[in-house]
Amino acid sequence: MRLYSLSVLYKGDPRVRLLKAAYDVSSFNFFQRSSIQEFMTFTSQLIVERSGLGSRASVKEQEYLCHVYVRSDGLAGVVIADTEYPQRVCFTLLDKVLDEFSRQVSKIDWPSGSPETISYAALDSYLSKYQVGLPAG
Repeated sequence: MRLYSLSVLYKGDPRVRLLKAAYDVSSFNFFQRSSIQEFMTFTSQLIVERSGLGSRASVKEQEYLCHVYVRSDGLAGVVIADTEYPQRVCFTLLDKVLDEFSRQVSKIDWPSGSPETISYAALDSYLSKYQVGLPAG
């Protein structure tokens, strides 16, 4: 069971913006890592684009399961995991991350934000904390 990516995006008009992301590509060949990370970023944006406001879904893409939650305010989260990772845990993680993100980052910054301009440092720790399927402690 592995988590590969955890992203926070904004489903705005006219396009979806990546606000912040964390990746764990350590299990891939060194030379594949950047293209795998690009694939995960692209896939996350595409899934949010195709999802309606207020929806949750799990989408199989190649050998991964992408779990998406788009809130009614346009804030969205995507977890990319292997197929064995429990779906319920992914959605619990997305709820937690989006709630915390919306408290720490002003809604005014969502439409114009980018990973460089948004200050939210918790994604990497959540990705490693949930790596084994259940949070430690």
